[in-house]
Amino acid sequence: MTNSKFDVVIIGGGPAGLSGAVALGRARRSVVVVDSGEPRNAPAHAVHNFLTRDGTSPAELRRLGREEARAYGAELVDARADGVQRTDDGFAVRLSTGSVVTGRRLLVTTGLVDELPEVEGLRERWGVDALHCPYCHGWEVRDRAIGVLASGPRAFHQALLFRQWSPDITLLLNGQALPEAEQLELLAARGIKVVEGRVERLVVEDDTLVGVELAGGSVHALEALVVGAPVSVRAGLLVDLGLELAEHPMGMGLYVATDASGATSLPGVWAAGNVTNLAGQVITSAGEGLWAGAQINASLIADDERDALEAYRAAR
Repeated sequence: MTNSKFDVVIIGGGPAGLSGAVALGRARRSVVVVDSGEPRNAPAHAVHNFLTRDGTSPAELRRLGREEARAYGAELVDARADGVQRTDDGFAVRLSTGSVVTGRRLLVTTGLVDELPEVEGLRERWGVDALHCPYCHGWEVRDRAIGVLASGPRAFHQALLFRQWSPDITLLLNGQALPEAEQLELLAARGIKVVEGRVERLVVEDDTLVGVELAGGSVHALEALVVGAPVSVRAGLLVDLGLELAEHPMGMGLYVATDASGATSLPGVWAAGNVTNLAGQVITSAGEGLWAGAQINASLIADDERDALEAYRAAR
């Protein structure tokens, strides 16, 4: 790293962070991206619904994004941000390498973590044939036998949603309460099966999901499993700065609330991507990172204009 003082420090090097870095670099701002290399979508084979990049692997998309950010002058640091402190003129970010980088503004794009239920074999199939988003993976599992693993009230809606992609949908209650009579009637009307009993493990043959085993040993044949896992945002650094996480209006968990510009309630701190948009896809996160970068640049321009005017008046 050739510098330690920047206009903007970006914590998180996914689509949101790298898009923000490109926007700021093109605006001739000095920017550093601190990335620990732990992307949420690493298990997935490909990114979808990203215009002109459909089918690109997450690793390749990250490589291309890093290359593009560097082309516009961004510095990339492979490290974990271990702490953030407010300073007189911005923020100081302590890295796992022992270094400290400072910035006039802070953009947090650290994303979130899927909290998978404890089902044997699920973590190994996550992003392969154990999925969560129909818009990310629905086309790839169209017309297959799809199970929806209940882990909360959203499972009912997930089963109905995935029915758009396949006529063979099973709602696996996995110990959850039976849906209400009206919900059961709607599931039946859509041809969605309901299976009670706790799911113990995924059944895999020749590296392919073929079913789930229920408590008691019975196996329900499946070719894909949908898991609406709870999520937790990686926002510890912001909480340490004094930010209070907000309850998501759709009951998806806690998230970092921002205004229309992407600014948080902490002065000088912006957020973009899944840390603030829990349901956002890759292309959404990229767009939000671009927008936040532009708004950060506008705030820096306002500071530069103020400083220039004060200097001009003092010199007269």
